[in-house]
Parts: sequence; C-alpha cells; structure tokens
Amino acid sequence: MAVKISPDYIDLLNKAVEREIQVSLQYILQHAKMEKLVRRTLPENILLDKTTYDAVGKILREISIQEMKHAAAIIERIYYLGGKASTKSSKITIGDSISEFAKLGVKAEEEAVTLYREIIDTSGKMGDWETRELFEKIYGEEEQHLFKFQEYTKFQDEKEETSKVPLPEWRKIYTEDYFTLLNKAISAEIAGIIQYTNQHEKMALLELRMKSTALETIAETNKAAVVSKILKETFMQEMDHLEKISERIYLLEGEATWKPDPLPVVGNTAQEFLVLDHALESSAITLYRQIIAEALKRGDTLTRRMFEDIVIQEENHFWTFDDFVR
Repeated sequence: MAVKISPDYIDLLNKAVEREIQVSLQYILQHAKMEKLVRRTLPENILLDKTTYDAVGKILREISIQEMKHAAAIIERIYYLGGKASTKSSKITIGDSISEFAKLGVKAEEEAVTLYREIIDTSGKMGDWETRELFEKIYGEEEQHLFKFQEYTKFQDEKEETSKVPLPEWRKIYTEDYFTLLNKAISAEIAGIIQYTNQHEKMALLELRMKSTALETIAETNKAAVVSKILKETFMQEMDHLEKISERIYLLEGEATWKPDPLPVVGNTAQEFLVLDHALESSAITLYRQIIAEALKRGDTLTRRMFEDIVIQEENHFWTFDDFVR
C-alpha cells in the first residue's frame, strides 16, 4: 500500500458510510410515505393526475439510490485500503410532511458536506489521492442534494382534512401488533440491503478476484465475481421489497421502522458470504409466511398478495445461494 493507513482514518471513512446508509434509508422511507400524505391532505388532490407529492417523492427515490451508490463506493475503498467497512447507520428521522422531509434533508446534507470537507482535507494531506478524488465527486453530488432540499423548505404544506367519517369496521384489523409484525419485514429487508451491499463491495478485493484455476482464467471470471453479480441483483430486489412494504405500512396509517434485525453480518470469504446470506433468506421466508398467514386470518388481501409475491422472490434468492452452499 502506497499510503500508510491508520485506524482513525478508517473510522473517519466509516462515518461517511454510516451517514450514506442513513440518508439512503431515510429518503426511501420518506418516498414511501408520500402516498399517505396525499390521502391525508385536501381532497382536491384527487382531481390531479400528478401532484407536488409525486414530484418530491420521485426526487427522494432518485436521491436515495444515489446515496446507496455513494455508500457502496466508500465501502469498496475502505476494503481496498485494508479496513473493515461499517454495517451501521446513523440515526434516521422520517418526518411527517414535505417541509419536514426537506428540513431533515438540509440537516443531513449539511452534515455530509462538513464531514466530506474534512475527509477531502485529510486524504489530501495523507497523499491518498484516490480517496480524495472519490470524495470530491461525492461532495459535488451532496451539494446538489442540499440545494434541492433547500428549495423545498419554502414549500407550504397543504392542510390536513379532518375526517368526519367514523373508522369503518374493516379498518380495525390494522392493530399495533399487526404493524409490529409488518415492521419485522422492514427490519429484515434493511438487514439484507446492508449485508449484501457490504459483501458486494468486499468482493472487489484483489485476492477475491484472482483466478486460481485454468477454467477461471479461460472464462475470465471466478466464483467471487459470480457471487458479486448475484448479490447486486439480490440487493436491487430487496430495495424494491423495502419500498413496497413501507408504502403499505404508511398507507394503512402505520409508521415504518428503520432498524435492521437481525444485525448484518458480512463474513470474510465468498463462501462465508453465501452461508450467511442463505441463512438470512431462510429466516426471511419463515417470517413472510407468518405474515401471509396473519394477513389471511385478518382478511387483509392486499398485504397477503404482496407478501406472496415477495416470498417467491425470497425463495429464488434462497435456492440461488443453496446451489453454492450444498
């Protein structure tokens, strides 16, 4: 390694990882909450094909994806430098209106640009030019996010319409214990997203990419590269699951959690990754079948169908990992 790396330097870079995970999850959950906000505000929205909520929701989703890409790039750099990337997230706050989302976004992005100035300065002094260049690029994108959120702080939230209609009988099935069960699915999806992202970037290590057999040399790939591709595809589906489940929770007037459970575990080799991911998918399938059974019992058809679709994909993930661990 051309640059001497200290534990304090890796800790500084991991602050960036935790911040990027935080805002990525924060923005995707805010995006999911938009449907709930539309339904709670003035009924004139019903007459519109698109509203401000749709426009802001789209931007939040786009920024969320960009933030997760930032996290992935920083994680890959940490592993290249010989460090261990964090699987934690800074504290997430969702808010309850567009103006709140914007103020929280401004706060998060201001913290980001402050932190990234420090990292750019530190990496430059150390002669770690690759890290400096990476964070200069990320810094520019975070500045754009900051300006965008500053625009929305001027947004005047629409007045909520107070419902004069008593809660219908069929809606009484959505109790706190039901939301607790659905939030276990959110926690499982977040655990998978963080675990798979971290593992995917760890695959970039030179020793995991090396080809050790004639077949690997001829095919110009190896097991680590194949697993890396699988993890990326799986991660994208888990992000989609997170979005759908959180949208459903918010639509039913619940609140989505942001904490992973079980805690993400990365491992050290491609084979360890596969064993850990195999177990994670197995526990998710068990949980989702429990949710399907509970939704069926309560007569919540839409939630049941949604989880039936999700569990099919989770089973596909399980059998893909199973091919490697048997």
